[in-house]
Amino acid sequence: MACLKQLSVLLLPLLLISFFKPSHAGGISVYWGQNGNEGSLADACNTGNYQYVNIAFLSTFGGGQTPQLNLAGHCNPSINNCNVFSDQIKDCQRKGIKVLLSLGGASGSYSLSSADDATQVSNYIWDNFLGGQSSSRPLGDATLDGVDFDIESGNGQYWDDLARALKGHNSQLLLTAAPQCPIPDAHLDTAIKTGLFDIVWVQFYNNPPCQYSSGNTNDLISSWNQWTSSQAKQLFLGVPASTAAAGSGFIPADVLTSQVLPTIKGSSKYGGVMLWDRFNDGQSKYSDAIKGSV
Repeated sequence: MACLKQLSVLLLPLLLISFFKPSHAGGISVYWGQNGNEGSLADACNTGNYQYVNIAFLSTFGGGQTPQLNLAGHCNPSINNCNVFSDQIKDCQRKGIKVLLSLGGASGSYSLSSADDATQVSNYIWDNFLGGQSSSRPLGDATLDGVDFDIESGNGQYWDDLARALKGHNSQLLLTAAPQCPIPDAHLDTAIKTGLFDIVWVQFYNNPPCQYSSGNTNDLISSWNQWTSSQAKQLFLGVPASTAAAGSGFIPADVLTSQVLPTIKGSSKYGGVMLWDRFNDGQSKYSDAIKGSV
């Protein structure tokens, strides 16, 4: 009888493991910079809700163009007053938050015409936002933690060259990407296949075939499972922070926390949730509602 009791004690942990899938704790990433009414960068970091903040966007670059930062109503790079955010960036970083420069966006003027063009853009980004030196750093002397690729136009060429060139400056540089959920992504597929991206936050919105819709999570979960087979080292579920933040694909917070996250957190590649964007999150308090479950 004593042997049976001992055996049952030994088996209990194994039974518990079989009943519960492994779950991975994650963080929240947010895009900041495209609405002057969203508050400052410091305001975003002071919420304590975000582990990553993407400064959006460097919207003009490549093809011989003069690179241009577009932070909507926050500042005007042409009169060099965006450097007001330098101290705020440093304060976010002191809190342990990674701050990245996001390239592209839905309506920018950007492209890469060759591998050499990619190298030139890489050098500009390194010297003006990362660890290099320049007399014209738009965000002042703060050194950002990495670069985000939100590439939504063009033919998809040479982004892999840009990723290699950026990692060539510093192999520890954080590289992230924000592809659309249909596979393969029309613009970033080749770049993601390099395996150089530390995090891929997939946009599961404005894409009906692979997003949440009318109570149906099946298409979303199926697409997520496909993305786990990609070369992405870590995956974030990209969602709109409110119904106003995207044309379609909004997931109510209670559905996200009760139906979606418990399923996708079983993946070893799960990293968290990406929100578009800070303005809408400030209005909806979506991150407040989900942060305990991410």
